[in-house]
Amino acid sequence: MGTRDAAIARSLEFFDSGRFRDRLAQLVSVPSTSQDPDHAADVRLYLDTAIQPWLERMGFAVEIHPSPAAGFGPILFAERLEGADRPTILTYGHGDTVRGLDEQWRAGLSPWTLTSEADRWYGRGTADNKGQHALNLTALEAVLAERGGRLGFNLKLVLETSEERGSTGLRDFIARHAHRLAADVLIASDGPRVTPEVPTIATGTRGTYHFDLVADMRPGGVHSGHWGGLTADPAIVLSHAIAAIADRRGTILVRDWLPPNGVPPAVRAVLDGCPVGGGGEAASIDPDWGEPGLTPAEKIYGWNGFIVLSLLSGRPENPVNAVAPNARAHCQIRYTVDSDPAGFEAALRRHLDAHGFPEIRIENAAVRMPASRTDPGHDWVRWTAASMQISLGKRVQVIPNASGGLPGDVFVDCLGLPLVWIPHSYNGCKQHGPDEHLLIGPAREGLAAFTGIWWDLGEPGTP
Repeated sequence: MGTRDAAIARSLEFFDSGRFRDRLAQLVSVPSTSQDPDHAADVRLYLDTAIQPWLERMGFAVEIHPSPAAGFGPILFAERLEGADRPTILTYGHGDTVRGLDEQWRAGLSPWTLTSEADRWYGRGTADNKGQHALNLTALEAVLAERGGRLGFNLKLVLETSEERGSTGLRDFIARHAHRLAADVLIASDGPRVTPEVPTIATGTRGTYHFDLVADMRPGGVHSGHWGGLTADPAIVLSHAIAAIADRRGTILVRDWLPPNGVPPAVRAVLDGCPVGGGGEAASIDPDWGEPGLTPAEKIYGWNGFIVLSLLSGRPENPVNAVAPNARAHCQIRYTVDSDPAGFEAALRRHLDAHGFPEIRIENAAVRMPASRTDPGHDWVRWTAASMQISLGKRVQVIPNASGGLPGDVFVDCLGLPLVWIPHSYNGCKQHGPDEHLLIGPAREGLAAFTGIWWDLGEPGTP
């Protein structure tokens, strides 16, 4: 009979021998970016050659389905069933990445080649999300080997390839196959820990709401010498409109966007003492930025943020002596489940009108990814945290939702599942930009933690 400790030792030996690094290098080498139509074949190749054979070797029945949304990537479904009396777990990942941005990586690095430097593995998808689902599947292999080819529970996997395009098609797929995807809980990995050294469980994600602000003054530009100071400059008007939305310190002034009752007591309690940081050179925490009176953890995990993603007027690449005809800003709200996005556009319209900006148009306002949250005190959350603490010998930080977005709402709405996200990355990993990387230390811990989770799921005492 195998043991829990032996399964974890088996996982860590695989990692320390360099075999996991080699496996991740093979996954990274497939340029499966869903954001570039020229790589559509590579997106499918990732499922066909990297994932399906691996899962079949572990005894999964595997199917690859076309997306219900035309023009979006396929979705892999796999299952390994051992008995109707055993717990059934659903896990998730995505095999697509953002664009490689090859020319923007620093010298010596390439997005589609894994490069080891000090405590990091560089490459596109190392953190988002190839490295994360590869760790979880590697942990599963170790448990199967240690238990002689059985798990002691049922496992289902959804691996999509359009997450970096908003998970378009995933909701329809899950809804269509809800009976086959029935499970007790979703346990999966994506996103960052609260800090690199603190194992983390997130029970949901913030949502993303996007809109454009447009100042459209005239059909074309006019001479700046003849008209400057006489005719309205759309860039100046739009800048003042943005300043009416958030103040100099980033405090949101459209108060109807915010959770009406503040940070809920249960959220405040779970975030008490929660650290935030570890971004390295990627960014810094500005203590005076954002909502006054909140801790950094409450700002990023329990509150909403307003971000200007782009701002354009004139021709920045070739400025001319003209008052521009228009200006446009693409904006985003990161919001928690405690706010209702259905009222965001109307609230903004009222706010702009009240502050003297009736000429500013709001266009393309919509939710890109809804917010989700499971009660941080849910039995499955507590069970998972206890398992991780046994494996790692350290405290696990539970947060009510991750700061970023994931399609957790799909699994809640269509399947009624509690959410347990266990991130293996950190917020300085540079995902979505050049020089993306995975920290080796947290990755190794994540492998040990998931090996323990997979083992414990086959033992008595699950929720």
